[in-house]
Formats: sequence, C-alpha cells, structure tokens
Amino acid sequence: MWSSISGYPGDPDYRDFYRDIGYDLDFDYISPYICPDGTRVFTGLKYHRITAQGGYKEVYKPKIAFERAREHASNFHFNREKQIEHLANYMDRPPLIVSPYDAELFGHWWFEGPEFIYNLFKEMHKNGVVEPITPREYLEIYPTNQMIHPSPSSWGKDGYFDVWINPQNDWIYPHLHKMADTMQTLATRFRNETDPLVCRLLDQMNRELLLAQASDWAFLITTGTAVEYATKRTREHIADFIRLTDMIERGIDETVLSDLEERHSLFEGIHFGIWIRD
Repeated sequence: MWSSISGYPGDPDYRDFYRDIGYDLDFDYISPYICPDGTRVFTGLKYHRITAQGGYKEVYKPKIAFERAREHASNFHFNREKQIEHLANYMDRPPLIVSPYDAELFGHWWFEGPEFIYNLFKEMHKNGVVEPITPREYLEIYPTNQMIHPSPSSWGKDGYFDVWINPQNDWIYPHLHKMADTMQTLATRFRNETDPLVCRLLDQMNRELLLAQASDWAFLITTGTAVEYATKRTREHIADFIRLTDMIERGIDETVLSDLEERHSLFEGIHFGIWIRD
C-alpha cells in the first residue's frame, strides 16, 4: 500500500506528486504566484502522471486513474477475503485484520487514495465477507483474548528506529529529556498557580516542548531532504523553551511571551497540568 515502486500508489496512471507547475513552469511566468522571495513551491496544480522512473512524464488522465483506483480497491478486497479464509481455519472467531496507514497517504502522496477508500467500502458492502470494524468494537464482541507483548518496532527503515536516532540526529534527545524533566518539575511546583501570566508561560513551554519533540525533525535530518530547516526548527524550540524557563526566576517578559504565543500557536486548549507529578 505504501510502496511507490511495488504498491498501488506507484501505478503509472496515477498523478505524479512531484511534478507541479510551481517547479515546472518558466520562472518569470510563475513567480507572481509563488513565494514573494521567489522561492519555488508546490501549488497543487499537477498535470502529469507517474508514467515511469525518470524525467519523462505523460499527461495525467483522471478518468483512467480513477478506474485504476477502483481496480486496486477490488484487488485489495479480494486478497483480504483470501486472508480471512485462510486464518479462519485456525481461529475460533472471525479474524481481525488491522490495516493502519498514515492519513497523509490518502489524497496527499496518493492523490487517488480517497477514491480507493471509497471503492473499497463499496466492495465490502457488496460482498459482505470483509466488514469494517474498529479494534474497540471487535473487543466488545470478543472481550476474552490472548495477552501479548509486541516487540518494539516502527514503520521506519528495517522496522526499527534508526531513522529517528542515529549519529546525525542523536544530539536532539538529551535536550528533549531535560526539557521534559523541567516541565514536570515546574508543573508540579506551580500546580496551584493562579497568576494567569505564569500559567500562560507554562502552557507555552509545553507547546515548545511538543514542537521540539516532533519526530519529523529527526526524520528530515536523516533523509537529507531538509537538514538545515529541520535543525533550525529543533534548535529554535529548544532555545525558546530555555528562554521561557529563565523567565520563571528572572521575571516574565510578556512581549516575548506574546510573540511566541502568536508564532507557535498550535494546541489552543493545552494545559501544563498534564505534566504534574503525583
């Protein structure tokens, strides 16, 4: 499902993610519609299909691509039917097949992905052998199960964690551990704090920590796709966290705090209390 080479998303008839007019068209023509500084960016307007490896690409034809998505949904459903038939011989209940994927696969990397999902559910409804169900719903039907302890693994290269911790990016983690310890200590210390300014500062520290912990930074450093940017963002959030920590003892600069709240404003309802140590 994920492979761009042997999986469904790599089919030659699907839309090519990387061929975008932001990079394809003459700079003088496209410059008024991209970044003000002239940096080329993806616009979302992509007129080519994957075709094959290499630079030559043919024109994208949506009708053919969407028909291919229907065929792939049928193929995926057929193989799940066969999987269920095989596993049913060894189980005392209908088998549960768990298929987790990054949401960004469907519609972002794989433009026809949502069409694939649509047709897959149509196949399920039509045939009735494979039924959609969540793990929670399955456990409500079959509450007694064997206890297992899965081995640590990831979706990264070779199934382990080398992508996220290696000699290129291992400098990140001592900072993250130190920041988490500091967050826990301060949250516990100010658990009954009523000063709204102090609470705002602690909440922003929480945001900076979460942003620094984003796994994409280490991932981008390893893959080499945006090393300078990923390094800059990681260091920025670490530095901002330390800056806010210093304010606890030296006094809060509300101008600096407000600036950080505006620039790094995700998780509006976040509360530092989640770090309180019992």
